[in-house]
Amino acid sequence: MIGDLIDGPLWYFSAAVFLLGVLWRVFEILRAGVARDLAPPRAGGSAGAVRALFSRFLPRRSLVKTGKLQLIAGYMFHLGLFALLFFAAPHVDFLEERVTGFGWTPLPHWAFIVASEVAFAGLLLLLLYRLMHPVTRLLSSADEYIGSVLVFVVMLTGCLALARSFEVLRLVHLFSAELLLVYFPFSNLMHAFTFVISRSYTGANMARKGVNA
Repeated sequence: MIGDLIDGPLWYFSAAVFLLGVLWRVFEILRAGVARDLAPPRAGGSAGAVRALFSRFLPRRSLVKTGKLQLIAGYMFHLGLFALLFFAAPHVDFLEERVTGFGWTPLPHWAFIVASEVAFAGLLLLLLYRLMHPVTRLLSSADEYIGSVLVFVVMLTGCLALARSFEVLRLVHLFSAELLLVYFPFSNLMHAFTFVISRSYTGANMARKGVNA
């Protein structure tokens, strides 16, 4: 039965591809290393790495002035998606049952609705900006659009499957999530993990040169 396939082998396969793919991509980045800086360091790099990692969560003033749409939409999408992924009641139950073995307090229903609307609005604004702005449209590849569409489909099917009595909708949502898991490690969606490496490297490199990144 297709439901048993989606709930069983496909889930384990997609989870394995996601986990191994992410680990391999991160390993490849770390293994590549960086060119040795022969200049004497002016300061240690650790503090600069930590500072850059966390300070980049706040926008620079220049971006606030020139990129308000991308800035606001970006926060809306990422914060909304984070809330849905880790605090929606069905996800908390799923993670407890199949991943962590323990659960936590989920969002109330009204907060789930607010988070989903915020995430949807942010994603659509970012996608429309990418399509309509001449620079971002030129710089965007098929990967950006495929990733955005997959995330949108997963979110949409998840909202439709909220009524748990409809088993078909739950399976459609799970299958779309499995497709996203398989695609994730081979796409630009990997920035969800690699931003830690890139920010830390930039901050440490600048700190050694005496610059606060």
